[in-house]
Amino acid sequence: MRKVRDFDAELKALGDKARALKTKKVQQLGELVVSTGADALDADVLAGALLHIVAEAHVEGNREAWRSDGAAFFQRRGRKAGRGAASDNSGTGEAGAGGAQN
Repeated sequence: MRKVRDFDAELKALGDKARALKTKKVQQLGELVVSTGADALDADVLAGALLHIVAEAHVEGNREAWRSDGAAFFQRRGRKAGRGAASDNSGTGEAGAGGAQN
């Protein structure tokens, strides 16, 4: 005999998952604003800048430049975090020594 599916429970679970994903996306956007220093701007200025970016996003050269700048920003942040971790483990000689000697 077939197992009866509980569509209401599945729909509720999907709704909960969608809300959780949206909450995570909003949190990550806030973290991005803070990490770039854009939180120092007035909300009107930040909104206006984003509107200008969206209006000019169709130009492929702009998007590529923004993408490369963004990638460089995240790589720079990753290296800074790596250095901090390496300096914390400097007594073990594992993480910091390999990069400094090579």
